[in-house]
Amino acid sequence: MTTHRPLYSQLPAIDKLLRDASFSTLLNTFGHTQVVNILREMLNIAREHIRTQQALPCWNDDWAAHAQLQLASAQRSALLPVFNLTGTVLHTNLGRALQAEAAIEAVTRAMRYPVTLEYDLHGAQRGHRDRALSGLLCELTGAEDACIVNNNAAAVLLMLAACANGEEVVVSRGELVEIGGAFRIPDVMRQAGCQLVEVGTTNRTHLKDYRQAAGENTALLMKVHTSNYQVAGFTKTVSEAELVELGNELNIPVVTDLGSGSLVDLSQWGLPEEPMPQQLIAAGVSLVSFSGDKLLGGPQAGIIVGKKELIARIQQHPLKRALRADKMTLAALEATLRLYQHPETLAARLPTLRLLTRDAGEITTLAQRLLPAFEGKFGEHFTLLVEPCLSQIGSGSLPVDRLPSAALTFTPKDGRGTTLATLTQSLRELAKPIIGRISDGRLWLDLRCLEDEAGLLENLHP
Repeated sequence: MTTHRPLYSQLPAIDKLLRDASFSTLLNTFGHTQVVNILREMLNIAREHIRTQQALPCWNDDWAAHAQLQLASAQRSALLPVFNLTGTVLHTNLGRALQAEAAIEAVTRAMRYPVTLEYDLHGAQRGHRDRALSGLLCELTGAEDACIVNNNAAAVLLMLAACANGEEVVVSRGELVEIGGAFRIPDVMRQAGCQLVEVGTTNRTHLKDYRQAAGENTALLMKVHTSNYQVAGFTKTVSEAELVELGNELNIPVVTDLGSGSLVDLSQWGLPEEPMPQQLIAAGVSLVSFSGDKLLGGPQAGIIVGKKELIARIQQHPLKRALRADKMTLAALEATLRLYQHPETLAARLPTLRLLTRDAGEITTLAQRLLPAFEGKFGEHFTLLVEPCLSQIGSGSLPVDRLPSAALTFTPKDGRGTTLATLTQSLRELAKPIIGRISDGRLWLDLRCLEDEAGLLENLHP
């Protein structure tokens, strides 16, 4: 310690730094507590640097500037906006559906002002937070009633717990799906207190399998839409309509987990057709659950629509309070659902549908406009091309279907993977990170989800 005492003595005192004019802006911006805490950390680091390196830290002559960097870094949001150029429209890791402007405005109002979340203006008494949206959902789906929770996994759990606790639920083996995060239908059934009864085989299940499995302790016949995988070839499934006919005969309700169900026929825009809640309700299914933030294009939410009697049981279950949606979610969901009342403008106003229906030729033209700017920035070390590619919908929706698109590709001239890794790291370190995908020894920037062309260029050349 004696050897390094002269260096230690050159470290400034915190009180002295705080009185320095260079710290006045930091104190006004970040507050006394944060500035003092960061200075204490810097002093500890400086002392350790002296002990191990026998030298003062490089920033010893300008503590204010270094403190500014540290404070700014600490204040950086954990949820950073990025450019999603992965080619996956509903990217789970990047937040799934972008919200419509109407939804953003609705959430802002709900955050800024008191709202009638659970207040009935007509009776001047407490109301139910799902009531306003249940009418809208019934209008759009033809259901008798509706319930909203925080995601579709919660919807499935609540639906089973309220309607089949301690009883049997019959499901085809081919529909015992696992989705992201190892969320499995059999596990959910156990947590809901249900007894799973598997019928059929992985690839073929017949109506007689359900009939033979149904007994006195059977509470539900269940269908699960296999939205995140597909079994092809020698297959057989039972439709909801067939199952409903059997359920009516046996007096057993039929429920369906649609997962990423859509409220519109996607085939009108040339997209693959997906089953819709209103179709299943019309077929007589008692309860249908689906997600709010996948193909519907709204906020993360779980929606259950169906028979009034069963929805009432769900609403009264103790889990409902634990799983209910907050006012911001409900505000965004309501605004999104109202867009569906005007289907003529839906593809333009709903970001998810707008991105899914984007023309490949338009994307190619965009790529050609951007190519010179990227060549000017990266052309010394990479060969850049505009190439056709295939985007995907994402979040387990239509997993085998692809959308024609266009990308900027970067091939390292030295052929090294490390050069490519350095490029992707530098793009992630931009003020607004650019996230692409690596395939076939190249970086691909799929431009299907790029709508802020000017922002991307400005980000590239700040």
